Amino acid sequence: MRDVFVMGVGMIRFGKFPEVWMEELGRQAILGAVKDAGIDPKKLMVAYCGHSHQGRVAGQRALKQAGISGIEVVNVENACAGGSTSFRQAYLSVAGGLYDMALAVGMEKVGGGLLPPNPEDLDGLQGRVLPGHYAMKAVRHMYEYGTTPEQLAMVSVKSHKNASLNPLAQYQESVTLDQVLGSRMVADPLTLLQCCPTGDGAAAAILCSRKEAEQSGRPLIRVAGSVVRSGNFVGAGEDILASPLTRETSQNAYEMASVGPQDVDVCECHDAFTIGEILHYENLGFCPRGEGGRLIQDGATEITGTIPVNPSGGLLSKGHPLGATGIAQVVEIVRQLRGEAEKRQVETPRVGLTHTMGGAIPGLEAGACAVHIFVRD
Repeated sequence: MRDVFVMGVGMIRFGKFPEVWMEELGRQAILGAVKDAGIDPKKLMVAYCGHSHQGRVAGQRALKQAGISGIEVVNVENACAGGSTSFRQAYLSVAGGLYDMALAVGMEKVGGGLLPPNPEDLDGLQGRVLPGHYAMKAVRHMYEYGTTPEQLAMVSVKSHKNASLNPLAQYQESVTLDQVLGSRMVADPLTLLQCCPTGDGAAAAILCSRKEAEQSGRPLIRVAGSVVRSGNFVGAGEDILASPLTRETSQNAYEMASVGPQDVDVCECHDAFTIGEILHYENLGFCPRGEGGRLIQDGATEITGTIPVNPSGGLLSKGHPLGATGIAQVVEIVRQLRGEAEKRQVETPRVGLTHTMGGAIPGLEAGACAVHIFVRD
């Protein structure tokens, strides 16, 4: 397997754009990545397009708007992990020597509001939607480890503060602890400002071989680890706070990259709900089980902390356009490792990690988990 590098990244501001077609969102992100890489788009010979609700041949439609045709295009559906999975496929195509350069793009246009469950999802049809599922996790974490409502809310405060420094975030205003706790209750104890918004957005990344990366003159950001896994079977009596999927996926990625959680300088994780981020601290290995609440309270995950998490604002504030999210995480980590994150720049990071979850399926822990690790060489 060859070394693979990220040569260029691009994304649009996330939000709600009822007047803009999905193809236009994708076009802007793709051309942004092409410009960042400084290449002729004709050098792209394969593209992987991650999305969840965009219908048939979505990638071809977006690439057409970007002036790119006559190449291999693969559309990737993997729920919220669609973008991350498209990145994984692009990585494999370059690592295996099939192509010297590949495009990974994630895009979604879903507006806002709750996404309806699949007709086959009996749990969802009976009311066990994701906010309720995560609320149960929050209540259990509070019961077992003494995690407080204030600690949960601190995640949202941090995310909104970071997003206020990110011109591409959907919500760019800071909030106070009282505002988070006082916002409308969605599923006790999770209030509105503790649940991520859906919306519209697109992000893209161009991956390449070492030769192409060195010729570009850009900082060398190597993809040191890339793992995607499906969820494990679960049954009655399972520990709802355990996440073997995230633990195993991240452990595989750490081993592939020859690093450990203690080496990660900056992380973008799947904070669909505040309790989700706290659990991810634990399951990604940043702290022992049960100590996620204390980690956020101690300021360790702030931009200036020992393990900055979601400096972009995360899903909670940057927004969550499903298929675009995983690539947007890559965009943030690449810019952090290059030193291009401006006001939200983490101090001299060398190792970055992205983590995305996708899909809720009764009987499985989740549909998919993707973890990518990046190193500045």
